Amino acid sequence: MSGFARPKGIPDQPGVYRFRDEDARVIYVGKAKSLRSRLGSYFADPRSLHPRTRSLMEAATDVDWTVVGSEVEALQLEYAWIKEYDPRFNVRYRDDKSYPYLAVTLGEEFPRALVTRGAKRSGTRYFGPYAHAWAIRGTLDALLRVFPVRTCSRGVFDRARRSGRPCLLADIGKCSAPCVGRVTPEEHRRIADDLCSFLGGRARDFQRRLSEQMLEASAAQDYERAARLRDDIGALERALERNSVVFDESVDADVIGMSGDELETAFEVFHVREGRIRGQRSYVVERVDDSDDSELLGRLLVNLVDEEGECPPEVLLPLEVSADVADWLAWRRGKRVDVRVPQRGAKRDLLETARANAEQRLALHKARRSGDLTSRSQALHEIQQALGLAEAPLRIETIDVSHLGGEGVVGALVVFEDGAPRPREYRTFALSDDGSRDDTAAVHEIVNRRFRPTAAESEEAPRKAFAYPPHLLVIDGGQPQVEAAARALRGRDVHDVAVIGLAKRLEEVWLPSASEPVILPRGSEGLYLLQRMRDEAHRFALRYQRRTRKRRTRSALHDVPGLGPEKAKALLRAFGSVAAVRRATPEELQQVPGIGPSLAERIVATLARPAASDAESGGAGEMLAPEVRS
Repeated sequence: MSGFARPKGIPDQPGVYRFRDEDARVIYVGKAKSLRSRLGSYFADPRSLHPRTRSLMEAATDVDWTVVGSEVEALQLEYAWIKEYDPRFNVRYRDDKSYPYLAVTLGEEFPRALVTRGAKRSGTRYFGPYAHAWAIRGTLDALLRVFPVRTCSRGVFDRARRSGRPCLLADIGKCSAPCVGRVTPEEHRRIADDLCSFLGGRARDFQRRLSEQMLEASAAQDYERAARLRDDIGALERALERNSVVFDESVDADVIGMSGDELETAFEVFHVREGRIRGQRSYVVERVDDSDDSELLGRLLVNLVDEEGECPPEVLLPLEVSADVADWLAWRRGKRVDVRVPQRGAKRDLLETARANAEQRLALHKARRSGDLTSRSQALHEIQQALGLAEAPLRIETIDVSHLGGEGVVGALVVFEDGAPRPREYRTFALSDDGSRDDTAAVHEIVNRRFRPTAAESEEAPRKAFAYPPHLLVIDGGQPQVEAAARALRGRDVHDVAVIGLAKRLEEVWLPSASEPVILPRGSEGLYLLQRMRDEAHRFALRYQRRTRKRRTRSALHDVPGLGPEKAKALLRAFGSVAAVRRATPEELQQVPGIGPSLAERIVATLARPAASDAESGGAGEMLAPEVRS
């Protein structure tokens, strides 16, 4: 039996994960091409797991992960974490061995390319690390087609020099044979330098050069050479294995990504030292005041340097911070610190990776918080106390309205029970679109339709009914929207459902006929639950509005006899929207190229008819199978 429940929101991306025990010690580090697939395998039937894996799951109480851009980046981070934490359940690379590198011994007279492990030596350039020694040997074998550098040991090289007979690699074109003088020491070093340049990031230059040579050979009808160059280009493409996370060895920087909402913000910090990610830290902070993102980021920088005791020469951020923060960092380091927002290149890519990790961290934090029964119970109790309800609102329904510039007005209703979503009871509402409707009228219509009698209580056509009325109805909006909902409830003779509005800007809770809003403390579980329900309703309404947008456009213009797609596009370009086309006169329509008098009359006549979806939009609306946000 695993020691904890399977977490929600695991991304389907490459990354590295850490299992921790009850004392928060890292007990296992692993990497995966798909975190969702790999972590999901740990939560299978315990009887089907390997005994060691079963022991791991019995000891683990928590798991977290870091998303990266590629499997190579995952390998880099896994290696760093294994060295840092020395987890007891990790078997591979726990001894003094390191990952294999491709090395070029530039300090020798005739540089040699080889696969190596262990401590690095001066005068040698290293590239990697790679996942397996056989993988790097395959890479080197492919590169020798284009860069025929020496790969033999000193003994083999000296023996060939004495005998005057090169090895087999020279005969098949994978060594330039400096041992027998086929190339001079200078020419061989140039080949080695080109190999290092290619591995160090100048791959495109070599590919471009070979492509130009291939075209020249083809133009000269030297097809044999052109074919060989084509194969060389293919070899370079197969051998190329670059890592956007790894920079030049001189780069020391902290890279900070962030993602947040009105209540909480997550930060992901990558510590890059000597061009490699040497460490990573995550923070989730509550917004306890009105500080903006720049201020929160500045505070994090100060706290981070205080905790670490050091400041790198470069800090990469998602947005600008106060000049005072940059001055403080420079004072702490004793020299200038380059604090900037990268706009392009590998550093921008790494900053985006940090942002994606911060987003995942925040989603995981919210999923764990909402999944905690104690937190949900506390949230319902806080809402009960703040609103003065007789009992905790076990069923809460939230309504949101979505439209695009006043057109295509739709509504959505989401249901939470015991503080958790009930997606099967979500509803959407297609609302009338007469051009004069505002949010209050839309809210009134949705509430009116939600609380109309069921088929068993009236003569109306049968429809799918809700299980039972809510204890609390939440409206996304301020007091005007709340008043509209309250009027609809009174019109349906519903008096036992409390109704409130949640204004987004200041997170104020409004009651009907109240002169002042109710203010829930920032960071409280009650406000967090209300915000999550409001955001879920907004997401669901927006998704439905986008789905119906294309259908509405087609039903309005593409049903006009004789009006083709190009003329419909011309009308939309000229008038800006379907509603503007509907209000236009035949004379105005004829100003659009391709629209004649008879076609203009047909457009006016067709658009004057009410849309079928508006005339038949009774009932609870379309039922969707929503994507549940963790």
